[in-house]
Amino acid sequence: MDIQTTIAKLTEEAERETREGAWKITEGERLLARKVADGLTETVDVPADRQSLPEAVRLEDLREAIAVIAITLARTHGHLAWFLGGAGTALSPVLHWRSLPADPHHAFGTILPSPDQFTDAEEAVRHLRDTLTHIAVA
Repeated sequence: MDIQTTIAKLTEEAERETREGAWKITEGERLLARKVADGLTETVDVPADRQSLPEAVRLEDLREAIAVIAITLARTHGHLAWFLGGAGTALSPVLHWRSLPADPHHAFGTILPSPDQFTDAEEAVRHLRDTLTHIAVA
């Protein structure tokens, strides 16, 4: 399953939880969701611009998105923490990517992602950002 599909399933669950009242979003969660959404906006901007960037920059930005999620995850509990934990797990393949050529036996198990994998991860981050923006105003 690709990253974007995994994030889509996660965000569907979050939307269902809030709609059915299982997740009653607190003001603190709204503030943290807005902070994460803003951080994700800074890391993965306009899709058309991303394609022309060097792979090293795209990878750095995706890793930064994971860092934004992880830092916020450390500051919360409950539904928002579970949601962010799932998002971090969904994006974890990015942590096994590299942008530099290397002997596979000496690259700590990393792989060179395809352009489609970069796009998939970036779209997933945008989808996550949109869901967090919705949570922030719910």
